[in-house]
Amino acid sequence: MEPTRVLIAADKFKGSLTAAEVAAHVTAGLRGVLPGLPVVSLPVADGGDGTVAAAVAAGFTRRTAEVAGPLGTPVTAGYALRDDVAVIEMAEASGLRHLPPGVFAPLTASTRGTGELLRAALDAGARTVVLGVGGSAGTDGGAGLLAALGAVFTGADGTAVADGGGALAGLASADLTGLDPRLAGTAIVLAGDVDNPLCGPTGAAEVYGPQKGAGPRDVAVLDAALGRYAEVLAAAVGPRAVAAAHAAGAGAAGGLGYGALVGLGAVFRPGVEVMLELLGFDAALEGAGLVITGEGSLDAQTLHGKAPAGVAAAARARSLPVVAVCGRLLLSDEELAAAGIRAAYPLTALEPDPARCMAQAGPLLRRAAATIARDHLTG
Repeated sequence: MEPTRVLIAADKFKGSLTAAEVAAHVTAGLRGVLPGLPVVSLPVADGGDGTVAAAVAAGFTRRTAEVAGPLGTPVTAGYALRDDVAVIEMAEASGLRHLPPGVFAPLTASTRGTGELLRAALDAGARTVVLGVGGSAGTDGGAGLLAALGAVFTGADGTAVADGGGALAGLASADLTGLDPRLAGTAIVLAGDVDNPLCGPTGAAEVYGPQKGAGPRDVAVLDAALGRYAEVLAAAVGPRAVAAAHAAGAGAAGGLGYGALVGLGAVFRPGVEVMLELLGFDAALEGAGLVITGEGSLDAQTLHGKAPAGVAAAARARSLPVVAVCGRLLLSDEELAAAGIRAAYPLTALEPDPARCMAQAGPLLRRAAATIARDHLTG
């Protein structure tokens, strides 16, 4: 009898291993028990950190461009390109990762660099763009993104408003007629895992502002500024700007989702769904007898649009068993079963100390994978 073919479709272990490294360690652990086991690795992502890396692992080419970081300082940002399809991870240009350690800029951080990165992708021939959102440093409603692509935002004195969400409080007018004309012929997919609106108690500033260093006063300023921004855009482009402020995804990445929906004509879709299509997940499932997924923390957020949940749902649709590896496990057996995951193997069960667990994630993953081989593949 031929050995079971295994598909490894795991996300990164944030702070420890990339998705490709996770797959490599799991493969080594499986083959330590079953040499020659047929294994296919398909690193996955959900539109957030690691999205470009997953696309590159699936055959896209990594490109780079020098763009403005969230505070205007130049950074080198990467995107992925295959034929005329580009995958852009906004955090590559405008993410918290580009701020100095311990430094936050909730009122002044901008998404201008993401717009510059999108323009670089257009220059390279992209006519379909998947824009992954998450991990943004600021809350500017995507105004920086649009400004980099030709939009003009001015205050009452007729001068351009400064970058950053705080400056939008003084916004008087918006002109989107100068947007890059290539955008009209480009399909833009906003790929994310949040469905928050732009403003209000569940909006970008209230829910995600504190993660970007915004105190209560900053949150109030930003929420009001985003409200002003939506009013001015409605005056510029009409009622669709009002509807977009309440649409799913508008609050993603500090409101960048809203700017993309209004200014770029983007369509919002769950990030993991988009990425699995893009990476060829259905084809990879063909002939698989076991699917192994995972991410650093299997918790309540996993169940709401994260990569392992998407992988498990797609595999379950084909009646394929799924097990998961993770750094830590915060879901009950019942929650795992409801998500389509038969069993989970947390590294903390092997090394309870969090710091050592993260530092030794690779060897621990190989041990966990060996256990999976014995539990699910040796009969």
